[in-house]
Amino acid sequence: MKALFIGGTGTISAAITRQLAEQGCELYVLNRGNRNTKLPEGVRTLEGDIKDEAQIASLIEDLSFDVVADFISFVPEHVERNYRLFKDKTKQFIFISSASAYQTPLSDYRITEGTPLSNPYWEYSRNKIACEDYLMKQYRDHGFPVTIVRPSHTYDERSIPLGVHGSNGSWQVARRMLAGKPVIIHGDGTSLWTMTHNRDFAKGFIGLMGNIHAIGESVHITSDESVTWNQIYQIIADALGVELHALHVPSAFLDASSDYDFKGGLLGDKANTVVFDNSKLKRLVPDFVATTRLDQGIRETVSHILANPELQREDPEFDEWCDRVVQAMEAAVKMVKG
Repeated sequence: MKALFIGGTGTISAAITRQLAEQGCELYVLNRGNRNTKLPEGVRTLEGDIKDEAQIASLIEDLSFDVVADFISFVPEHVERNYRLFKDKTKQFIFISSASAYQTPLSDYRITEGTPLSNPYWEYSRNKIACEDYLMKQYRDHGFPVTIVRPSHTYDERSIPLGVHGSNGSWQVARRMLAGKPVIIHGDGTSLWTMTHNRDFAKGFIGLMGNIHAIGESVHITSDESVTWNQIYQIIADALGVELHALHVPSAFLDASSDYDFKGGLLGDKANTVVFDNSKLKRLVPDFVATTRLDQGIRETVSHILANPELQREDPEFDEWCDRVVQAMEAAVKMVKG
């Protein structure tokens, strides 16, 4: 198989790239070259800025592919450009959308690919929906061989998956745990969530590549494991070897009291119970199974981050905001008690 990844070094795509390289796929990665030193041996690179349509058209002029996968389009203008570039260059175009595009709030917590797409809380999700609409129109009107893939919360060894964190990622929350400080859990922590290790996501994704039954289809790829946010934070504390000091705070309060994108990230995504039905994926990829249990994956991630100080990005601004939230909640309790 000959494939081209637009992107290829992010959380989702890195594991796919590694597994395809191990399988001997003729894989090209198109990006600006900033992280190509981390690509596996044998992966070919096309260095260019996808925003420069003329430059990319020149790079791929003599190339065609079995699969082109787009990991970095976020607004309709991006996929419109990529349609022009690749409409005659590939047998399958895979667009990475988002499970946050599904109906919010949900009318049924069990999500299938038939769940309506609607998210009034998050522009990111609405843009992904618009990208899907455009690509599916090209499939219906012109036979463009598109497959839509919707990841949910996918993680790897470089970042601890969390619900509430600052602009510099999740390390500051782990640091608060290590210091014995309270950590914020949105809501009461009892809603269910699904986290998927990127190597499991990669197995499902690769099974869709070159799969004629996936053309014109939308598919989400997630683990079958559902856990509460209380369990998630306890797993992280256990992996760090510390006691968890949890502070439960309403999601609406977190959104109103900060400049972080909690309206989209919490109210539009993580505040409600979500359980994914992967039946469609398993019909298309019969041998797919997610084998990395969350506690196992988080232990690996925590060990990797503790062993690599460059991944421990501090975030004093977020830490100070957490302290102010803690103080506000304690003051509210005292005030109400009188």
